[in-house]
Amino acid sequence: MNTILLLFGGKSSEYEVSLSSATGAYQNIDRRKYNVLLCGITKKDGRFWLYEDDPAKIADGTWADGRKVPLSVDLSDGSLSVDRDGVIEHLRPDAVLPMIHGKYCEDGTLQGLFAVAGIPVVGCDCQSSAVCMDKAVTKAIVAIETGLKTARGIVVKAENAGTPAEIDAVRRAAEEAFGYPMFVKPARAGSSVGVNKVKKPEDFARALALAFAEDTKILVEEAVNGREIEVAVLEEHGRYTVAHPAEIDCGSSEFYDYETKYISDASSFYLPARISPEKQEEVRGHAEAIFRALDCRGLARVDFFCTRDGEEFVFNEINTLPGFTPISMYPKMMVNEGIAYGELLDRLIQTAIGGEN
Repeated sequence: MNTILLLFGGKSSEYEVSLSSATGAYQNIDRRKYNVLLCGITKKDGRFWLYEDDPAKIADGTWADGRKVPLSVDLSDGSLSVDRDGVIEHLRPDAVLPMIHGKYCEDGTLQGLFAVAGIPVVGCDCQSSAVCMDKAVTKAIVAIETGLKTARGIVVKAENAGTPAEIDAVRRAAEEAFGYPMFVKPARAGSSVGVNKVKKPEDFARALALAFAEDTKILVEEAVNGREIEVAVLEEHGRYTVAHPAEIDCGSSEFYDYETKYISDASSFYLPARISPEKQEEVRGHAEAIFRALDCRGLARVDFFCTRDGEEFVFNEINTLPGFTPISMYPKMMVNEGIAYGELLDRLIQTAIGGEN
């Protein structure tokens, strides 16, 4: 029986989503094959805890008040050190299953920590996670490696937009490059946090400030008028399962932001997407090409826009640790391919530890 360390929580703005993903994963991991250790990371200070209380408390965040003991990663021998009132216990997981989205996990930081310790992690490694987290870098690589179209944009760093004159210069550059409406977004943040759609000049400075609150690197890009298409990719030892695409309908929302994804009921989805079978196959091929170009492993969700005339796909972004609740789009797309939620977890874990299902 393999021992799996299930990570949840973290300092990311997507803390609450992580709790839901971890709850879904814990409830569906096959206990006949895996012994599951729960590691909660607190939102405020980022401390690691081995959580030993009721797993049902994870979903609503009350786990932090439950029974837990300090945990640290021993980089010398690939073990976890647990401090029980001064008595150190060493645990050796076979793999880490991270259910933490956004900063401080999806960006490769935790993957790097466990790589140094020699503990396999489900999903992309440190390098590909970091690359995929940076929307500007991702789009540059995709454009070069695949030739696929991406939205036109300009990169802005905090040190170059600190004064009203500098902000005006950025705004004018964006207006000249593609005009309104435009999106202002953090280059390295998840789930549309800090993203705003700007329709007029007087709203630009505020949108820039909101984005800079999340990151020191900003991407200002054109708004693509198209349907939002998502494709789930599963990689197992060099074999690829590319799901049929899903389509997100944002309803009354301006775009697929954090609230639309996780809080309101404004959005709906179509699975498969409302595009022709030929276009479905085309975008599946694009998703696999992007996954390979970015050297991804395990899993990722690749997002596109399909222009309103249905003729062209525009690459938007890739998520290496997409939402993983039972009702999240990545598991839904895989269920549509005949891979049940629990089986999906099993296949991801076995890929990480080098085993076969």
